[in-house]
Amino acid sequence: MKEYLEIIILALVLISCTESKKEQPNVVFIMSDDHAYQAISAYGGTLNKTPNIDRLANEGAIFTRATVTNSICSPSRAVMLTGKHSFVNGRLANSGTFDWGQDNVAKQFKKAGYQTAMIGKIHMPGLPQGFDHFSVLEGQGKYYNPDFIQEGGKKKRYHGYCAHVIWNQVKDWLDAREEEKPFFLMYHPKAPHRTWMPEPKYFELFEDTEFELPQTFNDDYKNRPSAAKQKMSIAEDMDLCYDLKMLDKEGEIKGRYRRNAQNLYNRMDSAQRAAWDKHYEPIIAEFKAQNLKGEALAKWKYNRYMRDYLSTIQSVDDGVGKLLDYLEANDLDENTIVVYTSDQGFYLGEHGWFDKRFMYEQSFRTPLLMKYPKSIKPGTTIDALVQNLDFAPTFMDFAGIDIPSDIQGESFRNLVSDRDSTWRDFAYYTFYEYPGEHNVNRHYGITTKRYKLIHFYYDEDNWELYDLEKDPHETNNIYTLPEYKVIREMMHKKLNQVRTKYGDNDALNQEFLQKALEARKARKNKNRQAH
Repeated sequence: MKEYLEIIILALVLISCTESKKEQPNVVFIMSDDHAYQAISAYGGTLNKTPNIDRLANEGAIFTRATVTNSICSPSRAVMLTGKHSFVNGRLANSGTFDWGQDNVAKQFKKAGYQTAMIGKIHMPGLPQGFDHFSVLEGQGKYYNPDFIQEGGKKKRYHGYCAHVIWNQVKDWLDAREEEKPFFLMYHPKAPHRTWMPEPKYFELFEDTEFELPQTFNDDYKNRPSAAKQKMSIAEDMDLCYDLKMLDKEGEIKGRYRRNAQNLYNRMDSAQRAAWDKHYEPIIAEFKAQNLKGEALAKWKYNRYMRDYLSTIQSVDDGVGKLLDYLEANDLDENTIVVYTSDQGFYLGEHGWFDKRFMYEQSFRTPLLMKYPKSIKPGTTIDALVQNLDFAPTFMDFAGIDIPSDIQGESFRNLVSDRDSTWRDFAYYTFYEYPGEHNVNRHYGITTKRYKLIHFYYDEDNWELYDLEKDPHETNNIYTLPEYKVIREMMHKKLNQVRTKYGDNDALNQEFLQKALEARKARKNKNRQAH
């Protein structure tokens, strides 16, 4: 009788384990590059329509205050992988090394029995670890006929437009996976990263649209010296040939990056180039005939930028739609978590800028939409200050994986599952890539839902404080105003507490600074020797 009971108990345990394993959710994490939340229609913007990304909001949750910890491509992705701030995971800027030997979210999922894959952009040196399969773009990647790095470090060029090439590889991997195992898939489109090269299908999509200049397009940067010295102005710094496609065959239009633009076009085959020239040559001819100057030129550049930028997003949106349709067609949608985000936000003319880097809202905030029918009610809105720091622990929490104690992020599972929960009342930010191309100085800062405190340092020592409720465009630095003394002191106290919590401090910044100076000196010496 005893043996009989033991057999029954063992059978029940095995059944329970099997059922538990079946219930483990699949995870598809879609991370695009430089996709501004302003360019997703689910966020209420009118610039463009993104029906497939919007499906995630309609069928799941949209986050209104999601932010990044370091608004630049590679460091943001390192934070996402590790759940740790840049000064902990070691990836401070786009240059330098990254230790793939350290723990990451994919390694945790693989250890838990998941199939893992990364396909698309990661922009990290070295070969990815933690993945059963990876096929990642070389560096920033190219829009046309891109090169991929795959297992063993082999490089392979794929013919076609990057968005389609990536989706086709995603589909092939999903088709070939082991169906009895759950999967963790990182699907990373390149777009809409600079230089915003659309596919022919969308060449004409916005050509008849005249975009209204943002309210702060002609910002004077009063009382914000760090903002004043940047080099990412659409009017002054956006390259006509490289960024705006005005690569005339006569060579009359000059640009700092003209040769770079030519190299991108040289990748195209004859049919691709013919379609490209058919669209852009009339635009080039019209531009040359107009001979624009001053404000008229700035407005033209803004509209040209927006047309190309938004067109590349449509290809990303198409890919999201294909993914969602695939999951439904294969009965995977109910048990799959689908997340859409970007590695950071982006300026679409706000403050007169393109690019990112600053802790101001447009680059600090990132889109975040999430669908999981088993736990997330359709139409959920989350206003909490979640960060890319929180992705790794959240995914692990949903999968029933123990979250390592050294991860600095927190799981927001309870937030989206409509459970009672408390959440931190701040988000912390650091930026290190200076001196650099866009001349955005190093800074760190903290935000609450209402106030933001930023410290710019390195070759300056400037503090900025914003009341986001009264000044959502962040044009009025109130740091020195006496009526904000109590708020200023409160924010300084909060900042010091948070830096202590995460292990950041000025001495650590000084150490990073010294290493950066040494690396910069070494690069200069290497360049001298090369010439």
